[in-house]
Amino acid sequence: MTQPPVATHEPTEFLSGVIEGFYGKPWTSAERLELFGWMARWGLNTYFYAPKDDLHHRALWREPYGAADAGELSHLVEACRQHNIHFVYALSPGLDIRYHDETELDRLYARFEQMLGMGCGHFSLLFDDIPGVLNPQDVERWGSLASAQCHVANAVFTWTRAQAPQGRFIFCPTAYCGSMARRNLGGEGYLATVGRELSPEIDILWTGPNIISREITVTHVQELQGVLRRKPLIWDNLHANDYDGRRFFCGPYSGRPPELRSMVAGLLSNPNNEFPLNYVPLRTLAEFVRSDGTWAPRESYRAAMREWWPSFATVSQPVPLDDLMLFGDCFYLPHEEGLEAEAFYELARGLVTGDSARWVDDAATFRQQATRLRELCVRLTELRHRPLFHALSRRIWDLREQLDLVERCVDSKSGETGAFQLPARDCSGMAARLQHLVRQHAGGR
Repeated sequence: MTQPPVATHEPTEFLSGVIEGFYGKPWTSAERLELFGWMARWGLNTYFYAPKDDLHHRALWREPYGAADAGELSHLVEACRQHNIHFVYALSPGLDIRYHDETELDRLYARFEQMLGMGCGHFSLLFDDIPGVLNPQDVERWGSLASAQCHVANAVFTWTRAQAPQGRFIFCPTAYCGSMARRNLGGEGYLATVGRELSPEIDILWTGPNIISREITVTHVQELQGVLRRKPLIWDNLHANDYDGRRFFCGPYSGRPPELRSMVAGLLSNPNNEFPLNYVPLRTLAEFVRSDGTWAPRESYRAAMREWWPSFATVSQPVPLDDLMLFGDCFYLPHEEGLEAEAFYELARGLVTGDSARWVDDAATFRQQATRLRELCVRLTELRHRPLFHALSRRIWDLREQLDLVERCVDSKSGETGAFQLPARDCSGMAARLQHLVRQHAGGR
């Protein structure tokens, strides 16, 4: 049985940066190199390699990389070194690892040995998004999933620390947020066992109260520290969009007080799948990390959008900055729209439901703002930065069509047109029909 640590361990360096940890197509080497340039300029110090759909990260974790893939990873490790960025390599064996089989440890050592040969010195084992139960042989030996995982993690940590004495080692638990812990994912007392049995020198990842947390408070983290017996390392999904391909998030780093920085081992963002859409999220994260104790997310958003604006150069008319701000507000954060978009929505809602007390003026204002957004969507099709346009294109199309639909409804209520019929495609297929079967209440219930 793994022996419990006798003391906690204080991390020597605050980790700040980016996790490539989403489900979906991994970023290209060129995109990662551009990312490293951003990070070096902005003072972020950690890149965490964990793309779920790299087969060798998860499904084929036992197999070494071939020559071509190993060469690409070597270049990335070297590029991080040149930019003074920590390259953390993560492996996710939890789907099918046999905890009782000691030869599985040899396979983990071999995988990390290959990365050590590339110059990588920081490692992680991830046990997220896996079945929260053990097979009978593992139950007989370990008694609990937490104990089995701690045995493996402690052994691999000891082995890697001997090879790279200055390296960080990071563990992702199966219950990695508050809602999972409340459901006893991983078994009764899972997190308490991890806190007790995992080596105190191993960092533990945590996403906050939920997988995508609107807020992460100091009180929440203080309570967690008592369970984990160390400061958590935040894996922040605030800007992740792999769970909803119709959305992306370009709002600011928000919902985390500056005081949180002293309570955690680091802040790492797992952002949008589409790399070109991450400028504002990562720029504002960097500003948050370096802020002097006060934090104004909206001001940071406006400043970052102004910096991002040159990327929206077109082949014809320029994109007005104010219109770009309004567009960004429509794709702000998972739990809220930006201020201008929220006001626009309330205006549209009042017109569609008939609650507007100033119908004529509100209808005119709505049409003016809808026209701004529609014309911006047209201009964005002419972006010179084609990867940026391709990342936006599906969302541009959806926004334009919904604007047209609501405007037709407003026109109908104004008596300017007769009744109109929704096109058949608005049924949106089986996924949307299934979604409509379950009524969602406020707060996500």
